[in-house]
Amino acid sequence: MIVKVCGLRTADDAEAVNEAGPDMAGFVFYGPSRRCIDRELAIELRRILDPSIATVGVFVDEDPRVIAGLVEDRIISVVQLHGSEDGMYIHGLRAMTHAPIVKTFIARRPEDMEEANLSPADMVMLDAGKGSGKGFDWDLAQAMRRPFILSGGLTPENVGTAIARVSPAGVDVSSGVESGGAKDRAKVLSFVESARMG
Repeated sequence: MIVKVCGLRTADDAEAVNEAGPDMAGFVFYGPSRRCIDRELAIELRRILDPSIATVGVFVDEDPRVIAGLVEDRIISVVQLHGSEDGMYIHGLRAMTHAPIVKTFIARRPEDMEEANLSPADMVMLDAGKGSGKGFDWDLAQAMRRPFILSGGLTPENVGTAIARVSPAGVDVSSGVESGGAKDRAKVLSFVESARMG
């Protein structure tokens, strides 16, 4: 079970994640997001994070050269695409970097699941929106024929139920471990523990 905590912005966030010990920590490089950070802050957070925790860069229709540069400089080790990136974009990015590529699909209808099934990305993620913190109809995930990461509306309270219901390869959380818009250490610890148990 892959466990990812996304949207780190502060040293306190990184230290809470170190204590909880998920597999991945996400940095958002998307200007309109309130969780967006710049390259310098990402470097600082990467230094604080335990080396065993993979750092994931979250992008929306970004220039592939920017993404490849962040990988090359070892600021991130996994790429997550959250925009309209198609198969051609993914193949082009793969030619520039060997980092694993995760493509996020907004789960609204069965056709979205089929698109996810056919994606050339190394892994796919199912979400309800761009950091909305809301969930989607988990029954849609029954149509998945490949491993996927479940995101959207997950909390320490429901992640165990979600894992039992849809059997994802991984889970991803951001707003579900926040209080007042900031990462909540107790919630981060509780989420990771519940996901591991689930």
